[in-house]
Amino acid sequence: MKRVLTIIAIFFTCMAQAVEPLRSSYSLNDDWMFFYASEHDSDNARYVELPHTWNDDVAVADHDYRRTTARYLRELYIPAEWSGKRLFLRFGGVQSVADVFVNGRHVGEHRGGYTAFTLEITHRVNYGANNQLLVEVSNSYRNDVLPLSTDQNLYGGIYRDVELLVTGKSIVTPLYYGSDGLFVVQQKVDANYASGVVRVHLSSPTSDNVAVNMRIVAPDGYEVDRRSVRATKIESGRTVEIPFEINYPELWSPASPSLYTVEVSLGDEESPMDFVSVKTGIRKISISEDNKLLINDKPLFVQGVNLAHDCHASGSAMSREQILSDLDQIEDLGANAIRSLGGPHADMLYDECDRRGILAWIDLPLTRSRYAFADVGYLPTVALQDNAKQQLQEIVAQNFNHPSVAMWGLFSLAWQRGDDVVPFIEELDALAHSLDASRPTVGCSNSNGAINFVTDLIVFRQDAGWMKGQFDDVEVWCDQLSSNRAWSALRYAVSYGEQGMMSHQDDEVRRAERGTHRLSERRQTLMHERYAAILPSSGIFWGVWLENMYDFATTRNSYGIDYSGLMDFDHRAAKDAYYLYRAMWNRRSGTLHIAERRWTERRDTLQNIKVYCSTGTPTLIVEGDTVAVREVAQCQYVADSVVVHQRATVRAVDATGGLRDSVGFTTHSLKARR
Repeated sequence: MKRVLTIIAIFFTCMAQAVEPLRSSYSLNDDWMFFYASEHDSDNARYVELPHTWNDDVAVADHDYRRTTARYLRELYIPAEWSGKRLFLRFGGVQSVADVFVNGRHVGEHRGGYTAFTLEITHRVNYGANNQLLVEVSNSYRNDVLPLSTDQNLYGGIYRDVELLVTGKSIVTPLYYGSDGLFVVQQKVDANYASGVVRVHLSSPTSDNVAVNMRIVAPDGYEVDRRSVRATKIESGRTVEIPFEINYPELWSPASPSLYTVEVSLGDEESPMDFVSVKTGIRKISISEDNKLLINDKPLFVQGVNLAHDCHASGSAMSREQILSDLDQIEDLGANAIRSLGGPHADMLYDECDRRGILAWIDLPLTRSRYAFADVGYLPTVALQDNAKQQLQEIVAQNFNHPSVAMWGLFSLAWQRGDDVVPFIEELDALAHSLDASRPTVGCSNSNGAINFVTDLIVFRQDAGWMKGQFDDVEVWCDQLSSNRAWSALRYAVSYGEQGMMSHQDDEVRRAERGTHRLSERRQTLMHERYAAILPSSGIFWGVWLENMYDFATTRNSYGIDYSGLMDFDHRAAKDAYYLYRAMWNRRSGTLHIAERRWTERRDTLQNIKVYCSTGTPTLIVEGDTVAVREVAQCQYVADSVVVHQRATVRAVDATGGLRDSVGFTTHSLKARR
């Protein structure tokens, strides 16, 4: 430990001797000692690197899942040369409640595991000496922090990055709800002209009177606006607004994700006291009278996926590389939007969405589990309501400048029984619009009633045919939705998806039964085939959202995993449903996929062979013979009643001849099985 501290001291001393930048950021992800609170002291602590979670065996039963309190401890050398600076700790995410101590003194608490937070430690550190940082973290059950109920595991731990921020005295504050303290508020946007204000939150320990300078740089590197204002008496916190104008702006859209750079400096522009820069996009989001989502007044049909916060390799402590890989796969699918399920993801995910042109819907974690033994997810207490408002303010502030973020999610599957949650959702809706007038609010609902009439947009969660009825019943539901006069005023999309295990391949596509281990991938595929054929073509929705992009861990069911993903929990293997949507959505590269390829042992000699193809009717060859193929829905093709004796190899070729696929399986007649 002494060797590590010496290295840190040398590093910081060298940094101090060099020409210092206006503000500096240092990663604090290494050299943490971790131990459980029940161990009482750090004698048996183990070194960990952040991001970290203590539930690292993620596919676990409820009795193995730790909802507890743990501690993270490290030492940090602060050079004497920094005595005139301000120091801040920024945590990207701590699940779910954090208490932070410096040299044994409490410097702050944060309640909520999905949002970032920043604490000032300027007056708590010893300069020219080692300092002890202690973070006590709890993911224990409690009734005053959202979420109260969720399908996703709350893993616990400091599961996102931690950094030390070193600044001057008069600064653009990093303390405003964990944000950059700089907000580009767009008021008028069209192809000819954009205007608004750059809102800057300031902080100083003295009564400074400073110039606040703003500069906007276009995507091509040319300056398009530059202005200055003066701010007085900023010691108590001050907000200034600087107007801006851009002629013929290069508008951000999924097809053209153009990004502007907005720079703010304090004081003399030649030798400023502070400097902050953010990337943003100029764009407008609205909803047409005929229920279409408009980006810059042009309709865009949303093809979205729900994205949870974990993977098998790391639980919730996902690396930058894992997040980038996920986005690569989402782009390969052809999706144009993600839903941050149950709460925001790490900052860098939205940076990437900005750059790639992927829309994002960020949830407030006001949600409940779908499982029968879950609680309602809401209690009408002042503490819980205050926490929900705090988290919503953090979500909006931290993601305000991201052009990819298109909507604020206020609730998910909230029950309208027991304590009435609707009045509180109305409060949240008003708060969201006061914080940001440029984006719509959205809720995800699986019930009737007043809850559907609060947010600007509503997404109906649909599972017709899964537990009862038939999948085609979703078409009846669409007809009812469009013919109901009251409901016709709503601006709605639809969300759907159910579980399918790649290891469960049955001859009979049986209905899922509660409490069983029969979650056939073939039945999941059948649901997606029918819904994909009916819902987008109905013409009444502004988008569809698939549940989910990946399987995720949950102690809410007996398997330890929710298998509703298009891909597995490893984020590597794709299910048949993935290729169905890739054929429908990916316009950059073709798809040819023979479905049910994991169903290798089949009972009957007569087989229907299904193929997903994006380039027209494919050619299907079974044991050297070409068989007839018919189109049953967009990109879905079937060869009916193909005779297969025992072992068969099936090959498919698309119309271009450039795409090929093959599978093999074995059939057994009923007589042979007896």
